[in-house]
Amino acid sequence: MVISSTRSLPDLCDVKTVDDRKILATRRTMRSPEAVMLLAETFKSLGDPNRLRIVWALSREELCVCDLAAALGMSQSAVSHSLRALRQLRLVRYRKENKIAYYKLDDAHIAHLVADGFEHVEELL
Repeated sequence: MVISSTRSLPDLCDVKTVDDRKILATRRTMRSPEAVMLLAETFKSLGDPNRLRIVWALSREELCVCDLAAALGMSQSAVSHSLRALRQLRLVRYRKENKIAYYKLDDAHIAHLVADGFEHVEELL
């Protein structure tokens, strides 16, 4: 255990304590660099308001591109562009029925992630 003094800053401890047991435990549970990067890319993609609105809409039900565009007040081209980015990260998937592409979330984890995020921010409002 190492203890040394630091300058007093509001977001820092006044004392630096190194607890080897906690460091080792934290390192054991740390995710792989690849998983961290993929999750960062997921959050980056969801950081776009239009993509987030699309994911929220798709968390309610499967929708075709034209219905998504009309519901969100966006052009079909803009919706399609956003869906392509979401599809590359495997956040959404689609199926074709004749000439219509229907989209839905890839799995329930994305719906939970977004619902939990909204629950968090709505508590702040």
